Amino acid sequence: MLDDTDRRLILATQAGLPLTPRPYHALAEQLGLSPQDVMVRLRTLLDRGVIRRIGVVPNHYRIGYTANGMTVWDVPDERVDELGEQVGRMPSVSHCYHRPRHLPDWPYNLFAMVHGRTRADVEQEADRIAAVLGSAVRARSVLYSTRILKKTGLRLQS
Repeated sequence: MLDDTDRRLILATQAGLPLTPRPYHALAEQLGLSPQDVMVRLRTLLDRGVIRRIGVVPNHYRIGYTANGMTVWDVPDERVDELGEQVGRMPSVSHCYHRPRHLPDWPYNLFAMVHGRTRADVEQEADRIAAVLGSAVRARSVLYSTRILKKTGLRLQS
């Protein structure tokens, strides 16, 4: 259960942290708390699984990365976790995960998102991923974004 202060904190942060050099201090002032209390409460909410994460969600298009490609790979299922960890550590990969195949139409089981300024940049990064995956790659493709979808999770009503 959430107490009233936790609920107010979630409501104040669910659309994002204040864009200031000291966001926890701004929240503390808004909510009548100390900055330390804000940080402890957020950490507790994270630890309890009430909130999933606190992180940056950049708009890649606005910062010049307009060629965004989900690289998809058909690799052996028994190696997908090991290979995914290697790919996920690459600087050009923003997220990487295992997904089920849907045979016979969809053989891909490893997904890795790459952002670039041009499609040629994304293709170059896909080639680097292919080099890491080596002979494990049986098939590959790149699916390019055509629009931005608003990414939001569950929202509390005020």
